[in-house]
Amino acid sequence: MTLSTHILDTMHGTPAAGLRVRLKKGNLVLFEGLTDQDGRCPDLRATAAGVGLFSLTFEVADYFVSRGVELPNPPFLDHVTIDFGIADAGAHYHVPLLVSPYAYSTYRGS
Repeated sequence: MTLSTHILDTMHGTPAAGLRVRLKKGNLVLFEGLTDQDGRCPDLRATAAGVGLFSLTFEVADYFVSRGVELPNPPFLDHVTIDFGIADAGAHYHVPLLVSPYAYSTYRGS
């Protein structure tokens, strides 16, 4: 099983570089890191996760503040968490995030 993500900043029309991402299985943190210049976390691919229920958390408010965006206090979106299941240990799972300060979208990619 491999896992990947790609975060796109739809406000600026760019990959979301420097956004903190955390992968958890239950209470166990399997990965934590920042996206690269392309909005990806290459080291996430190597995370041995197996089958089960997982969550990816994206720290979107901190990212937008770091880009100079003025957000309300509290921000409308602070952390975006996507809960998903992995049923096939031999498959690749891609969980992209398209995000702005007030909206997000995700899907199972390829």
